[in-house]
Amino acid sequence: MDGGPQAAVAARVPGAAGLGLLAPPSSRPLPAELLADPGWTADRVAALGHRYRSGDRRALATVWWYSASAVLLTPVAAGLATGRPLSARLADTTVYEVGGTLLAGVSAAPSGPDPAGDLRDALAAVVAAVAAAGGVRERPLWAVAADSLAGRLLALGRALGDVASVTALAAPVAAAVGAPMPAPRYTDVGGTRFVRRVSCCLLLRLPGQPTCTACPARPPEQRRVLLEDAAGPL
Repeated sequence: MDGGPQAAVAARVPGAAGLGLLAPPSSRPLPAELLADPGWTADRVAALGHRYRSGDRRALATVWWYSASAVLLTPVAAGLATGRPLSARLADTTVYEVGGTLLAGVSAAPSGPDPAGDLRDALAAVVAAVAAAGGVRERPLWAVAADSLAGRLLALGRALGDVASVTALAAPVAAAVGAPMPAPRYTDVGGTRFVRRVSCCLLLRLPGQPTCTACPARPPEQRRVLLEDAAGPL
């Protein structure tokens, strides 16, 4: 990555590379506008189907978006967490892939005068493409985006050593974006903060794949026990 605005953001975040703020070595850059192309997205969903040996387009598209939305939202979340807002516009964003998997996102511009509007437009464009590719309703995909925003801010809060302040940004951002994006949620278990998910990634519908620890489909008590285990000893 060159000395653009995201370089200053990444320099403030310990473990920036592992959080997807720096392009991995030998990765391939792709304009983020491709994510809003239904044909390109359909090809990615089909490739995922070959990997998982599944023809469940709805599940595959949702799993694809769960991963891609986290990458797409990383620059925005990091800019907010460090006080150096970055552009959410697809035209300003490059995503980087290795072996067909998106691993990093880089914004080439500072935030514009309407950051919430730019983020809403970017998400709306990609959600529409994913919905078309997977035959999925758009509203559940907006919920996935809310969870990805919450997850990115939580990871950044941990890296920056200020979980409370950074995760407190999630609800105002979602409110500024507006419906149909739901409010991100968190839960504290065993002294550790986790995302309290408002979406299901549908990974459990693919052959041989487990149910996620924080899956909203789990009974609440079972989910809490698993999160307590994940939190570790007090």
